[in-house]
Amino acid sequence: MPFALFLLGVAVFAQGTSEFMLSGLLPDIARELRVSVTDAGSLTSAFAVGMVVGAPLMAGLARRWSRRGALLGFLVAFLCAHVVGAMTGSFEVLLATRVVGALANAGFLAVALVAAVEMVPPDAKGRATSTLLGGVTLACVVGVPAGALLGQLWGWRAAFWAVALVAVPAVVAVARSVPRSPAGQAPALGGELRSLRSPRLLALLLLGALVNGATFCSFTYLAPLATEVTGLGDGWVPVVLALFGLGAFVGVRVGGHLADRRPVTVVGGGGVALCVGWVALALGANDPAVALGLVLVQGALSFGVGSALISRALYAAPGAPTLAGGFATAAFNVGAACGPWLGGAAIGDGAYRAPLWVSAGLVALALVTGAGALAGVRRKEGAEQEPRPAP
Repeated sequence: MPFALFLLGVAVFAQGTSEFMLSGLLPDIARELRVSVTDAGSLTSAFAVGMVVGAPLMAGLARRWSRRGALLGFLVAFLCAHVVGAMTGSFEVLLATRVVGALANAGFLAVALVAAVEMVPPDAKGRATSTLLGGVTLACVVGVPAGALLGQLWGWRAAFWAVALVAVPAVVAVARSVPRSPAGQAPALGGELRSLRSPRLLALLLLGALVNGATFCSFTYLAPLATEVTGLGDGWVPVVLALFGLGAFVGVRVGGHLADRRPVTVVGGGGVALCVGWVALALGANDPAVALGLVLVQGALSFGVGSALISRALYAAPGAPTLAGGFATAAFNVGAACGPWLGGAAIGDGAYRAPLWVSAGLVALALVTGAGALAGVRRKEGAEQEPRPAP
C-alpha cells in the first residue's frame, strides 16, 4: 500500500476520535457551559446529522477540486473547528463547531475514499479502504480512551486541543505526500447521479446502513451491559471498549484484504457469523469470560463486514468516482445515527440485553435483503445474456 494511504489514516484517526470522544466528556461540558446533560447530548446528534448530510453534499462540492486541495481544505476546516470549540465559552458556538467539524469530516472521508482507491490497482479497493478505515478503529482503541483520560485530568477542552494537535501533522503529511491530481476533470454530475441509481449499489448502501446500525446499536450500550448484566466493575468498562476496538482493527485489516478476492464469503459468511454472535452475546452476557470473548469477536466481525461493504460499493459505482465515497459515508452514518436510537428505545427500564437482540435483527434483515438483491441481479444478468431470437 502507498505510504500516503497510511498518512490519510492518521487524519481519519483524529476525526474518528473527535466523533466518538464526547461520550466521556458530556457531563463536564454540561456543567461548565451550564446546560443539561440532555442538551449536551445534542452535540453528538449534531455531529451525526452533519456526517449524514455532509458526505454527499461535500463530495459534490469538491467534485472539480484537485484531490489534494479538497483533502487539505476539509482537514484545515476540521482543525479550526476544534480550536474554536476548545476556546469558546458558549454552548451555541460549540454546537456550531460540531456541525462544521462533521461537515469537514464527512467531506474529507468521502474524498479520501476516492483518493485511496485511485492510488492502488483496480482490484485492490478492499485493501485500500481497510487501510484508510484502520484510522477509525484505532480511534476506538486509543483515541477515545485517551480523550476521556485527558478530560478527567485537565478538562474537556484538553481533548479538543489534542484532536487539533493530531490534525496538524496530518495537514503537513497530506500536503507533502498525497499525489497531485488535476482539478476540473470530474465526470458530468448527471452521469454520476444516474450511476448511483444502480440496484446493486443501492442494495450495498442499504446493507451498509443496516450492519453499521447493528454495530452502534450495541456498541453504544456496552458499558451498562458490562456493569449491569455481566457484573463487571466500572474499571472494566475501558477494557471492554478497548476489546471491541481491537477486534474492529483486526476485522478491518482482514476483511479488507479478503473482500477483493472473496466478497460474497466475507459479506455473506461474515454476516451470518455476526448475526449468530449477537444472539450468543445476548444469551451469554452474564458470564464474564463469554462476554469479553464475544465483544472482541463482534468488533472484528462488525467492522470486517462493514469495511467489505464499503469497498464493494466503490466497485459497484465506477461511473460515479467522485460521489460514490460520499454516499457510502452517508449510508454508514445513517446506521451510526439510527442504531443507538433503536437500542435506547429497546432498553426501556434497564433491559440492557435488548440492544443485542435489535442488532441481531438488523443483521438478519441485512442478510435477507442481500440474498434477495443478489438473486435479482443474477436473474437480470442471466436474462441479458440469453440469445435473442433472430427477426
